[in-house]
Amino acid sequence: MERLRITELLGDGIGPELRESVHTVAGALPLPLEFAPVDLSLEQRRRDPERAYDAAEQSLRATRIGLKYPTVTEAESPNAVLRRRLRFSVIHRPVLSIRGISSNFKEDVALEIVRVATGGTYDDPGQQIGEDVAVSLRIVERRPCTEAARFAFEYARRHGLTVTSSSKHTIQRATDGFFEAIVREVAASYPDVHHRVELFDALLAKVILRPHDYQVVLVLNEYGDFLSDMACGLVGSLGTGASGNYAFARDGSIEVAMFDPAGGTAPDIAGRGVCNPTAALLALGLALDHVGRSDLGGALRKAVLDAIAGGKSTADVGGKLGTRAFTAVVADALADALA
Repeated sequence: MERLRITELLGDGIGPELRESVHTVAGALPLPLEFAPVDLSLEQRRRDPERAYDAAEQSLRATRIGLKYPTVTEAESPNAVLRRRLRFSVIHRPVLSIRGISSNFKEDVALEIVRVATGGTYDDPGQQIGEDVAVSLRIVERRPCTEAARFAFEYARRHGLTVTSSSKHTIQRATDGFFEAIVREVAASYPDVHHRVELFDALLAKVILRPHDYQVVLVLNEYGDFLSDMACGLVGSLGTGASGNYAFARDGSIEVAMFDPAGGTAPDIAGRGVCNPTAALLALGLALDHVGRSDLGGALRKAVLDAIAGGKSTADVGGKLGTRAFTAVVADALADALA
């Protein structure tokens, strides 16, 4: 691969600072990256939302890979809009303990959370019936559940991990039961990957009690939302995680992949040069993994994690460096490792 072209979805708040950090670190890679920027800021969406989303969709379909920076949710969630337009059906969120980040939790966490990106209770806002009742539909569809299950089992096979699917199938028999039936169908094609089923409420407790028992965890939409934030709390920071969002072609291949930091726009610190770019850099690492350059993605992750473990980090995780200083440490370490 001579050059990697990546769509950049520009956002709000600390987005420009994260972008600067990503570009600086990308400059230390032996693989040239060509960024194709698309303005998805709140100002642009207020001016002409359809044009902004059309441009984002067109660019993502052309490059088939993107990095998205944090965006303000006002009239709509940009993530939700992109999810519908690109038919993202799977969200992958690795959650790992990071040495050097203080946490109330003593055990090491290494979870690969695979979340069905659509459906559940999130696709229907519901409606009120009279003064005393409100209802909403719970939606579970075969296609996204199958794609998420295949992604989870493929990932587990590739990395020698186990898969745990989790839901409330004993209570939500029709919906969650359907999800687990689909997972079992997919699991039958992966006899070499150990699979077990846990009730979701029990899973939350067991992850806290024995996190090392869980590796790839496959869940429906809202369960994945809850589990991801809880797991990030266990490792000491909501702002150090990155996610991959995937859309699939009919043959099961990944059609479009978009990577983003888990944190928000942080308007209180925007422009002050103190934000933590860790999640954005880890998102870049996931993008490199996706295009078959896990050697570069792994080197980038090591440079980031070693910097934090060595106390060379931003103030939010106990360090004293600003955004640019931390980025420089990572970029220098990455360049030395790849020299």
